[in-house]
Amino acid sequence: MDFLKTALGLEFGSTRIKAVLIDENNVPIASGSHEWENQLVNGVWTYSLDAIHTGLQACFADLKRDVKEKFGAPLTQVGAMGVSGMMHGYLPLDKDNQPLTEFRTWRNTMTGPAAAELTEKFNFNIPQRWSIAHLYQAILNGEAHLPRLTHLTTLAGYIHFKLTGEKTLGIGEASGVFPIDSQKPEYDRSMIEAFDALIAPKGFPWKLEDVLPALKPAGENAGRLTREGALFLDPTGEFQPGVPFCPPEGDAGTGMAATNSVAVRTGNVSAGTSDFAMIVVDHALGVHREIDMVTTPAGLPVAMVHCNNCTSDINAWVNLLSEFAGLIGAEVSKGDLYTKLFQKALEGDKDCGGLMSFNYFSGEGVTDLDEGRPVFARMENAKMTLANFMRAHLLSALATLKIGLDILTKEENVPIDKLYGHGGYFKTPGVGQRMLSAAVGSPVSVMETAGEGGPYGMALLAGYMLWKKDGQPLEDYLNEQVFASAKSSTLMADEADVAGFQEFLARYQKALPVEIAAIQCL
Repeated sequence: MDFLKTALGLEFGSTRIKAVLIDENNVPIASGSHEWENQLVNGVWTYSLDAIHTGLQACFADLKRDVKEKFGAPLTQVGAMGVSGMMHGYLPLDKDNQPLTEFRTWRNTMTGPAAAELTEKFNFNIPQRWSIAHLYQAILNGEAHLPRLTHLTTLAGYIHFKLTGEKTLGIGEASGVFPIDSQKPEYDRSMIEAFDALIAPKGFPWKLEDVLPALKPAGENAGRLTREGALFLDPTGEFQPGVPFCPPEGDAGTGMAATNSVAVRTGNVSAGTSDFAMIVVDHALGVHREIDMVTTPAGLPVAMVHCNNCTSDINAWVNLLSEFAGLIGAEVSKGDLYTKLFQKALEGDKDCGGLMSFNYFSGEGVTDLDEGRPVFARMENAKMTLANFMRAHLLSALATLKIGLDILTKEENVPIDKLYGHGGYFKTPGVGQRMLSAAVGSPVSVMETAGEGGPYGMALLAGYMLWKKDGQPLEDYLNEQVFASAKSSTLMADEADVAGFQEFLARYQKALPVEIAAIQCL
């Protein structure tokens, strides 16, 4: 095997760090993973620096084991590679490139005042999870680390720096650090000037442009693996330095690449710990608190509906049912249990039979909640069956996303020609796909590689840098060289499924005060 004809994608997801190695035909040939979980520390959702570093090494070691088993040779080099991570958040560095605070993830909903003030100042929606919202909230809070700030980055940017020494981000990830002027494309100059004027009275020894990462579109070289970076990635010393890196991206950008959703009027829904829809738009939109304007990895404007909560509550209930199975001596793997329970949901009443679930482990921007409490409720005459129970949780996982998407399609008249699903929610064939189709009322396609998700998309972006033709746009590369013969399934929910979701959503919105009361009382 000639490993110089491969591309590697590494992604820091919310529950797994995963590596996917593809060959020159863009087919996954090896993978590695490491499971981890965020922690709520002093009111902040975070991952420790040690967990970040050791998790990366454990994932890469697992990839090396897979390669050795499949090809009988050690993995010492690849043709190109790239790093992606959970989007945005806050990771400030000092002059010695050491983090000044804990990594504050996308899940935090503690930047409400900053996000609201910046949205009004810029006339541009600034979500709470964006890096600039975190920075300005830290300023409003008077946090002591700010005078020592020299660089602001994200998890993907931090790991990229550790491996290459380069302080840069892919433009898609950068668009969640600070707004992008897609016409240029670069950070929006007028907004930078407005921010600097806003914080000038604080007298910090830096201006915003001084601390923002450089941005690069997909296809450009963003550095090479240094000797120190190679040892950081692989402490055994087997993996060699010099590998070229593509720009680091967030999981939103890698999801677009993995589903061939980077062209205008295409879209994808990523559904895992969080869920989000990305629609590449062809006209300017109004300012909506529920809609984020970001970019594709190539810099095209994208309307994004992001929801903090998706499958975490489902996972908690599956763990409970797995414990029950063990109690009665039933031998079933967690994977098989997920499959059986997801399939059971198809047998439930279309409107879930009067069962209601709110999957809010954390706050939710779309419904304007700064905290969350998972809640399961039912009417006294509800049909309390396992099928309805599972269906309620599956529909709840999409309910907030549907609220945001309705703004795009009904108020902003955004057309969607193609919609692809990917992520753990779609692993059981036909189930998550049917539920999403019922939610959006249109066909949903899932590719064979949907389960690979973000790390596969990151590997494709590394391959694009390595194998693209001169001047070939990313959308053409994906269409012509990656997905031309890709296998996918397309499914349209029936009218009863669509009507049932609408009934469930109407009750969900009417019952939101129950969730608010739970936050106040629990």
